[in-house]
Amino acid sequence: MNYVASIGSYAIMIKEVFKKPTKWRIMRSLILKEIDELIFGSLGILIFISFFIGGVVAIQTALNITSELIPKNLVGFATRQSIILEFAPTFCSIIMAGKVGSYITSSIGTMRVTEQIDALEVMGVNALNYLVFPKIVALLMYPFIIAVSMFVGILGGWMAATFGGHSTSADFAEGLTLDFMPFHVTYAFIKTLVFAFVLATIPSFHGFYMKGGALDVGKASTTSFVWTSIVIVILNGILTQLLLG
Repeated sequence: MNYVASIGSYAIMIKEVFKKPTKWRIMRSLILKEIDELIFGSLGILIFISFFIGGVVAIQTALNITSELIPKNLVGFATRQSIILEFAPTFCSIIMAGKVGSYITSSIGTMRVTEQIDALEVMGVNALNYLVFPKIVALLMYPFIIAVSMFVGILGGWMAATFGGHSTSADFAEGLTLDFMPFHVTYAFIKTLVFAFVLATIPSFHGFYMKGGALDVGKASTTSFVWTSIVIVILNGILTQLLLG
């Protein structure tokens, strides 16, 4: 019953976010601030992780090629498919659930604890629109950092394969273009936009409706990360079946 009530409260929150919008002059600065915090602030960790994950995928693929009948371009092919289809859109989103999701929950939760949200509502401001809408708009740029993650992951795979002596540049490049389907990139970006909405709203929900004191902010952040990750994994399965099944 609590889960049903939570889903209902979440739906009501989404509806309220788009009501009584804040003046554009104020909203613009809020959106730019969120873009800096949520998007550009996350580039570094995603680039670092993507580079080494791409390298690990390439090395593991190469080390598992034990038959001469298996073409050497499989290393590039497997790296491309792994990075574009799953690692960049899905695994990076789970990482972002920890970094960005925790930040959103703790920042809004702290405002709830210190009664700043109550002050906004007393002044006649739609607190949900003021706090959540800029995050939704900022995370519309999320596909940009996922595209960077794809590029860096494939680059890491190429460097690991060639400099590690597991494959030649020609074989790796041939694998990258082998049976390439442009829709796979489209599929990845569709998932990314859905995950971006989840990353913006579920952590905001847990922060906005949290109860208790300062210690409960940490608990809300943990709960937010768990549920955001669960929803991302479930939606990943549903979208994969719908788009690729």
